[in-house]
Amino acid sequence: MTILEQVQEDVRTAMKAGERERAAALRMVVDALQQDAKLGDGDEVVVLQRERKKRLEAADAYRDGGRGEQADVEQTEAELIEAYLPEQLSDEELSELVSVAIEETGATEQSQMGQVMSTVMPKVGGRADGKRVSQVVRERLGA
Repeated sequence: MTILEQVQEDVRTAMKAGERERAAALRMVVDALQQDAKLGDGDEVVVLQRERKKRLEAADAYRDGGRGEQADVEQTEAELIEAYLPEQLSDEELSELVSVAIEETGATEQSQMGQVMSTVMPKVGGRADGKRVSQVVRERLGA
Protein backbone atom coordinates (compact mmCIF):
# COMPACT_ATOMS: atom_id res chain seq x y z
CA MET A 1 0.00 0.00 0.00
CA THR A 2 1.41 3.38 -0.99
CA ILE A 3 1.43 6.35 1.33
CA LEU A 4 -1.28 7.97 -0.82
CA GLU A 5 -3.53 4.92 -0.48
CA GLN A 6 -2.94 4.85 3.28
CA VAL A 7 -3.82 8.54 3.65
CA GLN A 8 -6.95 8.09 1.53
CA GLU A 9 -8.00 5.18 3.75
CA ASP A 10 -7.37 7.31 6.83
CA VAL A 11 -9.56 10.09 5.35
CA ARG A 12 -12.43 7.61 5.02
CA THR A 13 -11.87 6.38 8.58
CA ALA A 14 -11.82 9.94 9.93
CA MET A 15 -15.02 10.79 8.06
CA LYS A 16 -16.81 7.74 9.46
CA ALA A 17 -15.64 8.66 12.95
CA GLY A 18 -16.87 12.24 12.52
CA GLU A 19 -13.37 13.75 12.88
CA ARG A 20 -13.85 16.71 10.55
CA GLU A 21 -10.60 18.58 11.28
CA ARG A 22 -8.52 15.43 10.87
CA ALA A 23 -10.29 14.52 7.63
CA ALA A 24 -9.77 18.04 6.24
CA ALA A 25 -6.07 17.99 7.09
CA LEU A 26 -5.66 14.56 5.54
CA ARG A 27 -7.45 15.72 2.39
CA MET A 28 -4.84 18.46 1.98
CA VAL A 29 -2.14 15.80 2.19
CA VAL A 30 -3.97 13.65 -0.38
CA ASP A 31 -4.22 16.65 -2.73
CA ALA A 32 -0.49 17.35 -2.44
CA LEU A 33 0.39 13.70 -3.06
CA GLN A 34 -1.96 13.46 -6.04
CA GLN A 35 -0.65 16.68 -7.55
CA ASP A 36 2.92 15.42 -7.26
CA ALA A 37 1.94 12.08 -8.82
CA LYS A 38 0.38 13.92 -11.79
CA LEU A 39 3.59 15.84 -12.32
CA GLY A 40 5.43 12.54 -12.42
CA ASP A 41 7.80 13.26 -9.54
CA GLY A 42 6.41 10.37 -7.55
CA ASP A 43 8.48 10.69 -4.38
CA GLU A 44 5.86 10.64 -1.67
CA VAL A 45 8.33 11.08 1.18
CA VAL A 46 9.66 14.31 -0.33
CA VAL A 47 6.09 15.62 -0.69
CA LEU A 48 5.31 14.79 2.93
CA GLN A 49 8.51 16.46 4.13
CA ARG A 50 7.71 19.58 2.12
CA GLU A 51 4.14 19.73 3.44
CA ARG A 52 5.32 19.17 7.02
CA LYS A 53 7.91 21.92 6.67
CA LYS A 54 5.25 24.32 5.34
CA ARG A 55 3.07 23.64 8.36
CA LEU A 56 5.91 24.11 10.84
CA GLU A 57 6.96 27.39 9.22
CA ALA A 58 3.35 28.60 9.22
CA ALA A 59 3.00 27.65 12.90
CA ASP A 60 6.11 29.70 13.74
CA ALA A 61 4.82 32.66 11.74
CA TYR A 62 1.42 32.52 13.46
CA ARG A 63 3.08 32.32 16.88
CA ASP A 64 5.26 35.32 16.05
CA GLY A 65 2.13 37.17 14.96
CA GLY A 66 0.34 36.40 18.21
CA ARG A 67 -2.12 33.93 16.69
CA GLY A 68 -1.56 30.96 18.97
CA GLU A 69 -4.76 29.14 18.08
CA GLN A 70 -3.95 29.07 14.36
CA ALA A 71 -0.35 28.07 15.21
CA ASP A 72 -1.70 25.08 17.14
CA VAL A 73 -3.76 24.00 14.13
CA GLU A 74 -0.69 24.14 11.87
CA GLN A 75 1.40 22.29 14.46
CA THR A 76 -1.23 19.55 14.72
CA GLU A 77 -1.27 19.17 10.93
CA ALA A 78 2.54 18.89 10.87
CA GLU A 79 2.38 16.14 13.50
CA LEU A 80 -0.32 14.36 11.50
CA ILE A 81 1.89 14.41 8.40
CA GLU A 82 4.90 13.27 10.41
CA ALA A 83 3.10 10.01 11.22
CA TYR A 84 3.38 9.02 7.53
CA LEU A 85 7.11 9.76 7.26
CA PRO A 86 9.74 7.07 7.75
CA GLU A 87 11.26 6.78 11.21
CA GLN A 88 13.81 9.54 11.73
CA LEU A 89 17.51 8.79 12.12
CA SER A 90 18.96 9.00 15.60
CA ASP A 91 21.69 11.58 16.24
CA GLU A 92 24.27 8.78 16.29
CA GLU A 93 23.12 7.30 12.97
CA LEU A 94 23.09 10.71 11.33
CA SER A 95 26.52 11.53 12.72
CA GLU A 96 27.88 8.27 11.31
CA LEU A 97 26.43 8.96 7.84
CA VAL A 98 27.95 12.46 7.87
CA SER A 99 31.34 11.07 8.93
CA VAL A 100 31.30 8.58 6.05
CA ALA A 101 30.32 11.32 3.58
CA ILE A 102 33.12 13.57 4.81
CA GLU A 103 35.59 10.70 4.37
CA GLU A 104 34.29 9.94 0.88
CA THR A 105 34.53 13.54 -0.28
CA GLY A 106 37.75 14.35 1.55
CA ALA A 107 36.18 17.57 2.78
CA THR A 108 38.15 19.49 5.39
CA GLU A 109 36.66 22.98 5.38
CA GLN A 110 33.36 24.81 5.37
CA SER A 111 33.57 25.72 1.67
CA GLN A 112 33.22 22.01 0.83
CA MET A 113 29.92 21.66 2.66
CA GLY A 114 27.95 21.35 -0.58
CA GLN A 115 29.95 18.30 -1.63
CA VAL A 116 29.29 16.60 1.69
CA MET A 117 25.58 17.48 1.60
CA SER A 118 25.15 16.11 -1.92
CA THR A 119 26.82 12.86 -0.82
CA VAL A 120 24.95 12.41 2.45
CA MET A 121 21.38 13.45 1.52
CA PRO A 122 20.66 10.44 -0.77
CA LYS A 123 21.85 8.16 2.04
CA VAL A 124 19.56 9.87 4.51
CA GLY A 125 16.60 9.05 2.27
CA GLY A 126 14.02 11.27 3.94
CA ARG A 127 14.82 10.06 7.43
CA ALA A 128 16.23 13.41 8.55
CA ASP A 129 15.40 17.01 7.76
CA GLY A 130 17.92 18.82 5.54
CA LYS A 131 18.29 21.53 8.15
CA ARG A 132 19.30 18.96 10.74
CA VAL A 133 21.76 17.31 8.34
CA SER A 134 23.38 20.63 7.42
CA GLN A 135 23.79 21.49 11.10
CA VAL A 136 25.69 18.24 11.71
CA VAL A 137 27.84 18.78 8.60
CA ARG A 138 28.67 22.34 9.73
CA GLU A 139 29.68 21.11 13.17
CA ARG A 140 31.90 18.42 11.67
CA LEU A 141 33.59 20.80 9.26
CA GLY A 142 34.39 23.16 12.10
CA ALA A 143 32.11 26.12 11.51
